[in-house]
Amino acid sequence: MWVASMGILAVSMVCGAQDTQVLDTLPNGGAPAEMMTSYLRGKMLEAFDHRAEVLERDLETPESIAARGQRMREFFAAQLGGWPERAPLNPQVVDSQQRDGFRYEKLIYESRPGFFVTAVIFLPLTPGPYPGVLIPCGHDANGKAAEAYQRGAIFLARNGIAALIYDPIGQGERYQLLDAEGKPRFGSTIEHTIVTVGSIPLGLNVAGYRIWDGMRSIDYLCSREDIDPQRIGCTGNSGGGTLTSYIMALDERVQCAAPSCYITSLKNLITVDGPHDGEQNIAGALAFGMDQSDFILMRAPKPTLICCATHDFFPIAGTWDSFRIAKRAYTKMGFAERVDLVEADAEHGYTPPLRQGMVRWMRRWLLNVDEPVVEGDFAVLTEEEIRVTPKGQVLLLDGARSVFDINAEVDAALAKARDTAKTTRTREQLAQQVREFTHITPLTGLPEPELVKVSEEAGDGYTLHKIVLRPEKGIELPALLYVPAQPNGEVVVFVHGDGKAAIDPAKLADLVRTGSLVLAPDIRGLGETLSNWTHGQGWDDAFGPGYKATSLAYLLNRPILSQRAEDILMCARFAAHYEQGTAPRRVRLIAVGVAGPPALHAAVLESELFASVRIEDSLASWSSVVRFPETKRQYENTVHGALRVYDLPDLVAALPADTATIVNPTDAAGAPLP
Repeated sequence: MWVASMGILAVSMVCGAQDTQVLDTLPNGGAPAEMMTSYLRGKMLEAFDHRAEVLERDLETPESIAARGQRMREFFAAQLGGWPERAPLNPQVVDSQQRDGFRYEKLIYESRPGFFVTAVIFLPLTPGPYPGVLIPCGHDANGKAAEAYQRGAIFLARNGIAALIYDPIGQGERYQLLDAEGKPRFGSTIEHTIVTVGSIPLGLNVAGYRIWDGMRSIDYLCSREDIDPQRIGCTGNSGGGTLTSYIMALDERVQCAAPSCYITSLKNLITVDGPHDGEQNIAGALAFGMDQSDFILMRAPKPTLICCATHDFFPIAGTWDSFRIAKRAYTKMGFAERVDLVEADAEHGYTPPLRQGMVRWMRRWLLNVDEPVVEGDFAVLTEEEIRVTPKGQVLLLDGARSVFDINAEVDAALAKARDTAKTTRTREQLAQQVREFTHITPLTGLPEPELVKVSEEAGDGYTLHKIVLRPEKGIELPALLYVPAQPNGEVVVFVHGDGKAAIDPAKLADLVRTGSLVLAPDIRGLGETLSNWTHGQGWDDAFGPGYKATSLAYLLNRPILSQRAEDILMCARFAAHYEQGTAPRRVRLIAVGVAGPPALHAAVLESELFASVRIEDSLASWSSVVRFPETKRQYENTVHGALRVYDLPDLVAALPADTATIVNPTDAAGAPLP
C-alpha cells in the first residue's frame, strides 16, 4: 500500500530535525522517483495513438503523402529556428595528396562568417564530374579521422563517387568549449546538449547549427567543377545517421540517402532507453506527430536506404516499423524499389556490411550501375595526415566564432526587439504571449486536486498534516500542511527547488505560529518525486536529475516549467480555499532555487491569486542561459523560443507594484549576482 502508516510518518522535531517524507510508493506500486518517467511515457503513448490515426489518413493517396511530407518539413524547419543568409564560404584547400585508388584534398570553409568547417574530400582518380556524397560524422571524438567514416568515404572514391567528410561541431577540430590548453572540455554529446540548452530560449537547437553546416557543405560540393550538382548523396552513421536523416529531409538537393544506425521509432526508443542527446530532441515533435519515419516521408519518393544493426541501442523493432511505413508510402507513390533496408547482425557501428550496402546503393542511384562491389583492404589517413588546422581546433584560428558567440548575437537582437515591444505592450498582452509559449493552462481550466490525508500530528500552536494532492492521473504531490491553532487569515505556499525537506523547519514553524496557514509541497519532479530517469552522472552534473524526463516533456511540447507552474497554481488555490468555503484568501508565494521560474510564471498569469511573491536563489534571466556556456540545471526551466517575446525580468516587472521580492538572484551557473 502506497500510504504509509501513521506511526511511520509521525513527525519528529528532535534537535530541529523533521521527518518530511509523505510517499512510500506510488498507487501503481512504483517508487516515487519513477513518477515522471511513468507519467510522461503515458502521455507519449497517447501522442502516438493520435499519430497513428492521422498517419493512416495521410498514407491513403500519393497526394496525401506529399502533403504530409510538406507539413512535417515546414514544422521541422520552424522548430529549428529557420536558416540564416548564405554568406560566402571562402573555401581553402590546405593540402592535397594521392593514394592507392583515390586522391584527397583537405579543406576549410565558413558555413557562417567566422564559423569554420574542417573537411576532407576524397576523389576518384578518373576524370569527373562525379556524383558527390556528403558524410556527416557520428559521435566519434576525432570526427572525420574516425576509421569507419574514412573507410566509407574512400570506398566511394575508389568506386567513382566523390565523398566529402566533415567535422560537425563538438567533434574533431570543431569543439566549441576548450580548456586553457586548447583541448575539449566535454565529450561531443554533452557539448551538443550544452549548446541545445543555451539555444532553446532563442527558439533554436544545436541540430539547426549542425544541419546548416551540412547544407553549406553541399553548397561547397555543388560549387566544384568536378562535382555534378544533380547527383548529390548523403550518408552517415549514429550521430551522422541523425544528421543524414535531417539533411536528406530538409535539403531537396540530396537525391540519394543512406542513414545508418539511427532510424528507429521514437516510441520504441523512448520506451526502451528514453530520449538521447540534445540534437535528437526537436521541440514539440511528438505533440505534432513527427517521428523518425517522417524523415523518409519528407523526401519520398527519392531513393533512401535504411542501414541498421540487429543489436543496436536504437531498437531494431522500431527500425522495421519505420521501414514498413516508408515502404507503404513509396509503394503507394509507385516507387517501391526506391526505399530499402540493410541489417547487419552486429552492434551499433558503421560496420563493413553497412558500408558495402551504402556504396552499392549510391552506385545504383547516382551512377546507374547496379552491381556488387566489395570494400577490400586499404589504408586510411592518420589523425595527423587528416588534420586541417595548424593547432587542431578551429576556435584557435584568428577571427573564429563559436556557436555561443552566434547565440549571444541572436540574443542581443531579440533583446532590442523586446525592449521596443514592451513600451506598448500591456500586462494582459504579455500574459497572453506567455501562455502561447508555455501552454500553461488558465487556473479556471485546471482540475481541483484530489486530497489524500496521510497523517497528522499536533505541534506547538499548530497541527501538521501530511497530505498528497493528485492534480491528475499519475501525478502525486506530497506536501506538508501546517494549520495554525489561531489563524490570522494569511496563507503561505512555500516551494523549494530541492524539495520541502530542504526548507528550514524553523522558518515554517515561525510562519505558522504567527497564524499563517502554510503549505509546503513537492511539485512534480522535485523532492520525493525527483526523477531518476537519468542519462549518466556527467549529464546530471550539467543538466540536473531527470534529464530524460525533461527531454520527453520538451518533445511533448509540455515544458517541465509549465507543468510545475500549473502544480503551483493548483496548490495555491487549494491552500487559499482550505477550510475557508467560498471566500478564498490571497496567497503569499515563496519559491527557492529551480522552483523560482515556474513560480514567477504562475504569479504573473494568475496575479489575483497571490498577495505577494518572493523568489530566492533563483535564475535571474534566460539571457544568462544563452550567454553562459556551462549552465547548471537550467534545462528544466527553459521554454522554447520565449526570448523572442519575454525574459524573466519582464515577468517581475509585470507583477503588481510592491508585490515581488527577488532575493539573491543567480546566473545560469548558479552563482549569486552582484
